[in-house]
Amino acid sequence: MNPALEYINKTPEPYRDIMLHLQVLVEHAIPEAQLKFKWRLPFYYLDDKTMFCFFNFRKKFVDLGMSYGNELSNQHGVLIAGEGRKMLRSLRFETVEDIDDRVVMETLKELKGIRLSHKRK
Repeated sequence: MNPALEYINKTPEPYRDIMLHLQVLVEHAIPEAQLKFKWRLPFYYLDDKTMFCFFNFRKKFVDLGMSYGNELSNQHGVLIAGEGRKMLRSLRFETVEDIDDRVVMETLKELKGIRLSHKRK
């Protein structure tokens, strides 16, 4: 089994359901995203080298972490920097009900534009 999927499937409830829901959102919003396993976490890539986002179970919540998230507009006011992160931002969820699909998908689409613009430079 893919180690990224194994990570998700071994995560305790309700956090597994959160990650499964986020997986659907990522793959719907960014169909070309590739799920891989890096630094012991499920990471999505836009291609073989462009890190996009990742899932991280943190005892009481799931982080949807985003590379170059510091460049996001944070128009919904929900992004978290935390823990001395300079370029990463995340959305945190304690329950599936905490997930606003529209906010997650809009944020992911904005992030894709940022990541692709960095790739062109």
